[in-house]
Amino acid sequence: MEKMERSLSLYWTLLKSTFVLSAFTIGGGYVIVPLMQKKFVEDLKWIDTEEMLDLVALGQSMPGALAVNTSILVGYRMAGVSGALTTVLGTVSPPLIIITVISYFYMSFRDNPIVDALMLGMQIGVVAVILNVVVTMVKDVLKTKDIVNLLILIGAFVAGFIFEVNVILVILVAGIIGYINNMQKLKKGGV
Repeated sequence: MEKMERSLSLYWTLLKSTFVLSAFTIGGGYVIVPLMQKKFVEDLKWIDTEEMLDLVALGQSMPGALAVNTSILVGYRMAGVSGALTTVLGTVSPPLIIITVISYFYMSFRDNPIVDALMLGMQIGVVAVILNVVVTMVKDVLKTKDIVNLLILIGAFVAGFIFEVNVILVILVAGIIGYINNMQKLKKGGV
């Protein structure tokens, strides 16, 4: 009985956490990542920072929305397939509900200047949150003191931002280089 209560508690925490994160996150996957990290790494202590970054990278490399992919991976990590299904439900329900309500009332407020101002304010907030994610991830890469990881970070930025290389190619090349780097470390016994 105690195991079942713990199991239900785990599923409830997964559902509630992803539902709340999704409901109060405006701006897409990159905005939800630091909030997921705060919830699952810092508050619940279910996952460490490095593993969370790995889950985000894996979620980003899969087709689909980053927030949904990452929540699937977190749910799977915590409770297998049923955990993944629970976190998907928690992540996709708020946008579905909100979009349904907005579409119902859209015609009555589409030209409202207050709504326009709110949307502009949200866009500015999204930029700040994404900048926070970038700074946090750069700090984590610098903490590893691994020159290859730093070069991957710089190379990915230059390729994507300056040369506008397709993000799939950037992820593929960065993944291959990272894999080779980690295999070299394993052979040397450094990981």
